Amino acid sequence: MTRRILAGVLATMVGAVLVVAGPVPASAGPAGSDGGTSATLQKQLDAASRGYNDAQGRLTAAKSHQAQLETQIQATKAQLTALTTQVQATAVAVYKTGRLSSLGVLLGSASTSDFLDRATSVQAQIRRDDGALRQLHAVAAQYDRQQAAITTEITAQQTQLAIMDKQKKDAEAALKAAGGGDATAGPSGGAASATPAPRNADGSWPKESCSIDDPTTSGCITPRMLHALQEVKKAGFTHYVSCHRDGGSGEHPLGRACDFSANATTFVDAKATGADKAYGDRLAAWLLANADRLAVLYVIWYKRIWLPGSGWRAYQGDGTPAGDHYNHVHLSVQ
Repeated sequence: MTRRILAGVLATMVGAVLVVAGPVPASAGPAGSDGGTSATLQKQLDAASRGYNDAQGRLTAAKSHQAQLETQIQATKAQLTALTTQVQATAVAVYKTGRLSSLGVLLGSASTSDFLDRATSVQAQIRRDDGALRQLHAVAAQYDRQQAAITTEITAQQTQLAIMDKQKKDAEAALKAAGGGDATAGPSGGAASATPAPRNADGSWPKESCSIDDPTTSGCITPRMLHALQEVKKAGFTHYVSCHRDGGSGEHPLGRACDFSANATTFVDAKATGADKAYGDRLAAWLLANADRLAVLYVIWYKRIWLPGSGWRAYQGDGTPAGDHYNHVHLSVQ
């Protein structure tokens, strides 16, 4: 009897063990979390959001450069006005007196030394007049170059806006083809508090590989995904999270995605409710507010997907809590 009781206790203890020694396997994650998202759809969303983000970054950089040019051109314009006034005054004086007046000044010299002094003064005046004219030409040329540069920046902005519009429409079309895509309400109002990830000089995002150890699994993630994960934690979102996942399509195997559980300790196979639902809403809203700083491709939460430029859209999962993303917030970064 005693042995049977001990055996029952041991079996209960083994079944209750939740902590596994060693690193979490790279396949850890909410089962079926990619359900309903085909490889084709994921590829289309990735391409569309990536194109939109890069175009948006280049647009912002072009606007910033234009603002700098406009500040410079105002200074150049003021300098050009002052030089034009100076050269015009010189031209009027020459017209009234003529260059021969300089000869009169020299002929009126009382002595050889006086003649040399007057000759030096005349030559200095001629150099000043010629220098002012040359400077006027140089500043005028600079002004023309700055005007042309502003035109180039405006053209670049128009190009990027057209790209953004196309990528937005491509993403929405892909979602509709998969059975979703209708505009819907979703969490908003988060604080833009994340430290921006590094960009290229033109405002786009540099390419990155899965080269950093994933602190949530035994897999790898990109430096930008690690940055986003760290910023999420700094913002106070500390519930269970799993990033890299072997196999399948999407960004998880590439180290560009993380699943943030609504539950504090694990992925629960049920819809998040109460405090867990409120946590997911706050996290999703925070990610949206910091999307431009973290290079967010898309966020999926509670059967909705957020895309840059499109906002919240209906998301068609597989009907399970994980597949419909009812129990976790999915984040993909560029």
